Amino acid sequence: MKHWNSDCPCCGEALRGAWNRRRFLAAAGGGALGLSVARFAFAEDVPTIAYESVPDLLRLPPDLYLGEVSGVALNSKGHIFVLHRGNTTGPAYGAAAAQLLEFDADGNYLREIGHNLYAWSFAHTVKVDVQDNVWVTDKGSDMVIKFTPEGRVDMVFGRKQEASDEDTAPLKHPNPPLPARDGFFRQVTDVAWDAAGNAYISDGYINSRVAKVDRDGNWLKSWGERGTGPGQFHTPHSIAVDAGGSVYVGDRSNRRIQVFDGEGTFLRQFTIDAPVPPDAKPAIGDMPDEATLAAGTFAPGAPWAICFTPPPNQFLYVSDGFPGRIYKLTLEGKLLGMLGRSGKRLKQFGWIHEMACPAPNVLFVAELLNWRVQKLLLEG
Repeated sequence: MKHWNSDCPCCGEALRGAWNRRRFLAAAGGGALGLSVARFAFAEDVPTIAYESVPDLLRLPPDLYLGEVSGVALNSKGHIFVLHRGNTTGPAYGAAAAQLLEFDADGNYLREIGHNLYAWSFAHTVKVDVQDNVWVTDKGSDMVIKFTPEGRVDMVFGRKQEASDEDTAPLKHPNPPLPARDGFFRQVTDVAWDAAGNAYISDGYINSRVAKVDRDGNWLKSWGERGTGPGQFHTPHSIAVDAGGSVYVGDRSNRRIQVFDGEGTFLRQFTIDAPVPPDAKPAIGDMPDEATLAAGTFAPGAPWAICFTPPPNQFLYVSDGFPGRIYKLTLEGKLLGMLGRSGKRLKQFGWIHEMACPAPNVLFVAELLNWRVQKLLLEG
């Protein structure tokens, strides 16, 4: 595990440009970023966590099928909320693909929430707050929706493009991005809350920032821009707030986790550096080449999803896309253990996109490629 300080001269463009595929895969834990002065946790120092996966977790009606499962969350009753890219309508390209389903704690199907909702476009994540309100981020409509526990729309954030506008089309990805606008999102990704009920929204694939709104929905501020320095982002993909109010951002394409206070002041950042097994395989496609690793998203340890276990003794769990592992860390970023690999069978993973952590040794993981949710029971 490596920590960076805000005055570290090595935390700029060299972060992503210095990777070498052979060095990364051979010794991801021992200097893959070219920072040889750091101390790393090598393979023999990082325990492998034993675990089981609960078979046949969800029981769907005969005529309902999951698509890519982009999100999973639990409420105070243990009900399981599944956000997936199913119920697809429209043309093959640009089809609306988002549906929110609720299951009881035993996996029995209860209901669909938000059927034919105006914001449904391309599902990204689902979260449940301490009042059991259900929040959904939709990457396609650039909107965040807050549902009451009863399943009614309570608040909406952002605004989708109007179908009647002449220039309505998929968003472009200029580099650098166009200036962000208060109240609007560009491919929003995730949401989390502090004890006061303020919401922190990671935004996202294009805007590369974090937005903060209060419990009444008032826009308070935002911070961040595209870049590689402390407080900058490249695809802030997942966000979580610990019991002390610190905001953790999974800065995926920069292959790091950044930590801020509730006002956006940078506190620290760390990476996950653990060697890749020699027999590791990607969940789909070819082994990542040097350019793919440099891009960050499929670099080992790049945070696709993060979640905290409940207080008082919290742990941070993080998943990556390649080699398809889950990592257990302290809140300071110390790597305690890891589990899993890419694949299609139970206990294997195909691009974990979101996780829920209801207990220190219980994880729910949503997989894009395998169109499912797994409940993992960790040993020890």
